[in-house]
Amino acid sequence: MRFLIGTALRLRRIPSKWNLSFCSSASCRRFHHLEQSQSEFDMGDAGEKFEEYTIVQEGEAEILLHSGNRVFYNKTQVNNRDMSIAILRTFISKCKEEHATKFSRKAHLASKMPEGTPPGPISEESNIVQDEEPQEDCEMKLNQSLYEMETILRESHKTIASKEKEELKAPKVLEALAASGLRSIRYAREIDELGQIVALDCDKVCIEACKRNVQFNGSVASSKVEAHLADARVYMLTHPKEFDVVDLDPYGSPSVFLDSAIQTVVDGGLLMCTATDLAVLCGGNAAVCYSNSANEVKNTPLRLSYVYQCIGCDSFHLQSLGRTSIKNNSVKHAPGFGPVVPQECSNCGKKFNMGGPIWSAPIHDQEWVASMLANVKAMKDRYPAYEKISAVLTTVLEELPDVPLFVSLHNLCTTLKCTPPPAAMLRSAVINAGYRISGSHVNPLALKTDAPMDVIWDIMRCWVNNHPVKTRPANQPGTVILSKEPTLRANFAQAVTASWKTQAEKVRRFVPNPERNWGPKIRGGRQIKSKHASTLGQMSVNGLVSHERRNGPQLVALETDERHEHIGHKGDEPDSKRERDL
Repeated sequence: MRFLIGTALRLRRIPSKWNLSFCSSASCRRFHHLEQSQSEFDMGDAGEKFEEYTIVQEGEAEILLHSGNRVFYNKTQVNNRDMSIAILRTFISKCKEEHATKFSRKAHLASKMPEGTPPGPISEESNIVQDEEPQEDCEMKLNQSLYEMETILRESHKTIASKEKEELKAPKVLEALAASGLRSIRYAREIDELGQIVALDCDKVCIEACKRNVQFNGSVASSKVEAHLADARVYMLTHPKEFDVVDLDPYGSPSVFLDSAIQTVVDGGLLMCTATDLAVLCGGNAAVCYSNSANEVKNTPLRLSYVYQCIGCDSFHLQSLGRTSIKNNSVKHAPGFGPVVPQECSNCGKKFNMGGPIWSAPIHDQEWVASMLANVKAMKDRYPAYEKISAVLTTVLEELPDVPLFVSLHNLCTTLKCTPPPAAMLRSAVINAGYRISGSHVNPLALKTDAPMDVIWDIMRCWVNNHPVKTRPANQPGTVILSKEPTLRANFAQAVTASWKTQAEKVRRFVPNPERNWGPKIRGGRQIKSKHASTLGQMSVNGLVSHERRNGPQLVALETDERHEHIGHKGDEPDSKRERDL
């Protein structure tokens, strides 16, 4: 075993039958093996006993968590860890493709090199010596030199091609803030193509737990994962261009780690960063960005837009910061035209709020997402949160990539005080009007479309004409909108492309949370007391922690239990049948 700390204790307790019912077969075999072989297992300082730990399984990894909550463990981040594994597998696949393409190009160049010919006389045009006798000697020497140079050049191309083929090494991974080491252990056990994995943490207790968990997961994890007690920023700055993959998942904002993380990742590497709070990450004021690439600087305004949103009916319009024009086969960049809206909304007569600039360019690489989804489906048994992440990726693929914002069907109906039309009927009306429409992965009621807001309101006017509403005060935005005749006659006939692809394949687009109180728990190192019941739930505090202390270790499986399959967080998941159908 590579890492051993503290006092090794002998395991003398076989799990009871009650506990075995919660154990995976692999865990049970490990318990019996340890008991039968009377092997020693390192449980840390202060003579801690195995009974004080709980075995938590996620994917193919199993970790030991102390009942005193010494090390932070976020159960809900299983979605994030599954997504990271899918991204890593896709990254490795892309690297192999790029390397194969590069090697084939080198091999092609080497194969095109002409074969050498034995030394012989050269043409008269190349003679630069006038005397006959020395001329023959010069010809022989020059031919010999040319032949040798040609041979060296051909061999060098073959050597380069062979070297390129051999230089594709297993990616080296750095997890800057490891805590329990669960993420690194999952990488080691679930992705065979990875090489060395370095897990860092500045907390001694976390590093001890990480090493203990690495040891607990056997030789596969032990041969790949190295845990070090170090400040992540200092370590990354002192190891420049060393890691192919850098993973940042801090408890809080990752902004303080970004500079050093960029320094330690190799060119063409992968930086995976988890930020739970965008405001904390970016701050209240926009920072000034300097770049040496003139083309990227000129293209940046094309990807940013101001947003004008009506304070009455929530209609919004985008104004790009830049524009381009083509003249004499050259692209010219210029500031954008504006404003794109009048002083008052043309639909309800209210004023506009102005915000931004926002990023209005596509935020997803559809090819990358499709590759990730194919990988996830091919290995769905290895993703504990498969149903959740496959639903997210499938929904992302169905989105319109060039439409940055969305409208809410219920918000439209709230403005008009009308009964909502079926979502499929509204989508059909938009498609029949000649526009595109899709859903969004962030909201089950969201509709992303390239149709102008005037067209959307005309469709809603036509719907209300067939489904009248009660008379409302004349100054309300909905009343003003309905007082105007629609310029577009909506066609609500069923369109062929109005149904989601997920509906045809019977794939759930929004999967409920697997259990109640699904969210981050308290920071590691703090004692779980009754005052935390509002955060963890009374059952989690009194039922789980107290139960562990009375009954010893048990396996907390992260797979969705049948009893909680349809339980979701009320504020995040769809409640009504209409929302679930969307």
